[in-house]
Amino acid sequence: QVQLVESGGGLVQAGGSLSLSCAASGRSFSRYAMAWFRQAPGRERDFVAATTWSGGPKYYADSVKGRFTISRDNAKNTVYLQLNSLKPEDTAVYYCAGAGGFGGDSSRYSSKGSYVYWGQGTQVTVSS
Repeated sequence: QVQLVESGGGLVQAGGSLSLSCAASGRSFSRYAMAWFRQAPGRERDFVAATTWSGGPKYYADSVKGRFTISRDNAKNTVYLQLNSLKPEDTAVYYCAGAGGFGGDSSRYSSKGSYVYWGQGTQVTVSS
């Protein structure tokens, strides 16, 4: 069993930056693929970014490429999301997610159905 707890959300002006963290409990964290999703009011939960268990290959939604960066520290059981050049349309609840066993199927990283463990979310609000 893995528990995920996000932190770091808040209110920021357009063009600003935020750093999100997701702390994981459990001894198998270093084996899991980890991802961030977000959900705006009235919308589906959408993929934002993902990283493999090693922190090597990373995957990003087109809407955040070049602005957001995902990273992880397996020694601290933590995954991060750096959000730069924020836009009002980035406003959403951001969720951390984790799962293992993706193997070589890169398409699974961006699919919310692939993830077993989810955090409670942290609100990011970007004002114009």
